[in-house]
Amino acid sequence: MKQLKATVIHSKTPQTTVVQVTRRWTHPLYHKILTKKKKFLCQNEMELNPGDKVIIQECRPQSKRKRWQILKKI
Repeated sequence: MKQLKATVIHSKTPQTTVVQVTRRWTHPLYHKILTKKKKFLCQNEMELNPGDKVIIQECRPQSKRKRWQILKKI
């Protein structure tokens, strides 16, 4: 299963946390470093605060948009 490092954006709902994955890559022609950001909804059983670093992993669908779970806090 795929695992990614992410940052917690907010965790206001009881079992759901929104995290953001930031990826950096170099453009093949212009050699400029670009940043892409994507938000994921994650199943959460821990108490997390915005700004915490976590590791997320793919899982079976929990709801319409929630297909990731938080493994641990870094």
